[in-house]
Amino acid sequence: MKEILLLKLGEIVLKGANKRQFEDKLRQNVRRRMKPYGNFDVYIMQSTVYVEPEDELADVDGAWEACHSIFGVVKLCRCRPCEKDMEAIYQAVEAYLGDDLECAESFKVETKRSDKVFPLQSIAISQEIGGRLAEAHPACRVDVHNPAYTVFVEIRDLAAYVHGPAEPGAGGLPTGVGGRAMCLLSGGIDSPVAAYMIAKRGVEVECVHFFSYPYTSQLAKDKVLELARLVTRFCGRMTVNVVGFTKIQEAIRDNCPEEYFTLIMRRFMMEIAQRIAKQDGCGALITGENLGQVASQTMQAMAATGAVVDIPIFMPLIGMDKEEIVTIARKIGTLETSILPYEDCCTVFTPKHPKTKPNLGQVEHAERKLNREALIAEALESVEKITVKYHDDPLL
Repeated sequence: MKEILLLKLGEIVLKGANKRQFEDKLRQNVRRRMKPYGNFDVYIMQSTVYVEPEDELADVDGAWEACHSIFGVVKLCRCRPCEKDMEAIYQAVEAYLGDDLECAESFKVETKRSDKVFPLQSIAISQEIGGRLAEAHPACRVDVHNPAYTVFVEIRDLAAYVHGPAEPGAGGLPTGVGGRAMCLLSGGIDSPVAAYMIAKRGVEVECVHFFSYPYTSQLAKDKVLELARLVTRFCGRMTVNVVGFTKIQEAIRDNCPEEYFTLIMRRFMMEIAQRIAKQDGCGALITGENLGQVASQTMQAMAATGAVVDIPIFMPLIGMDKEEIVTIARKIGTLETSILPYEDCCTVFTPKHPKTKPNLGQVEHAERKLNREALIAEALESVEKITVKYHDDPLL
């Protein structure tokens, strides 16, 4: 029989009466992610997603790699289905895993029997299959406590399934069950990680990027779109709203005290992001802020910048060390792009001595000469909506 993929569910199994909703969304997501790899039948039984190729043209290797980045899957394995018969199970193990056993110093067989009609219990199945394998592979000794390799046998409703050790999945919740949110995406290390972490909680992510041409280059814009593309490996296609920000930054430079430049700039970003978010059905903003990392990320500064919005602001990195953030960026594949030397608008007109502990009244006084509404309206007219997908050609 042909090889299939088993995707094991994580916390979805704890959702009680809402479990079906989460499973349906996960099945939809898996089906969509399998489309580039051919025809697959995707169905859920017993808290497991079955991904079964429907013809010989299906790219099982490509599907296997894609399944590692689907939120809602806690672990996954490639397996060989067979008839629920002890001889058939042994032959499937030998044919599918025999080469692995030849290379291993020790092994054990672990069985899970969810089909209680099957006449043998789990321990008896493991003992019989393990005994026959020990005879067939005398160089590989049995070790039930610390084996170098484990053979897994699962007796399920439709068939028996044999496989080696499972690999970890992406975890989290299926994309789309947690609503939509707008991420302020820069070209740095932090914001792509923030988008990934909120997406892992089932949130569908849209992004907004502020572009200050000619102070920032087309390469800087391409860098951000490439970061968004890399994140879509986990959360699926997304829209990036590119906002022309040059006139706002020049107005801040010409009319505001230098020590408040960054704070006022951030306030404009938050308000513009909120307006786009509300238009697009997003219920929250996502930022990559990290407490104390830079001058604009003190408690007082974040309170002043967040005061212009009335929807929740999610800051998943707020208590992390930089090294923790870098580790996640490396894991999800965004780090190498983030450190490319194409600066974004946050580096334009950076004050030498930024205000670190402002109160709201001070900030509002500092921006009193600005026509906020006119500047925001003009920026919103400049928005360019760009859809990015993981299988798009890389931009850098």
